[in-house]
Amino acid sequence: MIGQRKKNLITAFVALLTNSIVLTGGACVAAETKVERLNVLSPDFTSGGLIPPKFSADGKDVSPNLVWSKAPAQTKSVALTCTDPDAPRGTWWHWIIFNLPAETTQLREGQSKGGSLAGGASQGTNDFGNTGYNGPAPPKGPVHHYHFTVYALDTKLALRPACSKAELTAALSGHVLAMGEYVGTFVRR
Repeated sequence: MIGQRKKNLITAFVALLTNSIVLTGGACVAAETKVERLNVLSPDFTSGGLIPPKFSADGKDVSPNLVWSKAPAQTKSVALTCTDPDAPRGTWWHWIIFNLPAETTQLREGQSKGGSLAGGASQGTNDFGNTGYNGPAPPKGPVHHYHFTVYALDTKLALRPACSKAELTAALSGHVLAMGEYVGTFVRR
C-alpha cells in the first residue's frame, strides 16, 4: 500500500514538472502548455560522443553543424544555446542565438562570431564575454558534457544583440513550444 502511494506521488510530481517547468542547461523556463520535443543532431559528432578538436578552443573554435526537426506551426522564432553544466564554477554558457526564423532547421558549421546573423537572428554574450560560439575549453580533468539545446518559441524575443544569459532565460519564460537537445563531450587530460 505504501509502495503504491509513493509511486503515485512520484508520478504526479514528474507530471507537474513536465507540464510546468523545463530545466535546461542551468535555465529554468516556465511553460504554460506541454512542451513538444524537437530532435536535434550534429553530423560532426555522435550523441554523447567526443566533440572533434576543430570545434574547441584547441582547434579552430568554430561552431559545429546542427540540424533539428521542424518546429510546431505556431512557432515565431527559434533560439539555441550551448552550455557545459560540468564547469568548475557552475554551468558555463558557450553560445546563445535567438530570433532565428521559425522555418530554420539547420545551422551550418562556422557561424559568424558577431552579434547579428543572416535572417534577423542575433547572438548573445557567452561566459567568455564574447558574442557567438566559443567551444569547449575545460581545464584538464574529467569529461565535460556540452548541451546544444534548440527552442521553438511562440514569439520573437525583444532582446538586443549581445544580451546576457539572464536576459535570454527571462525572455524564454512562458514562450517555449518545443525543445530538444544534443549532447557532445570533451576532455583534456
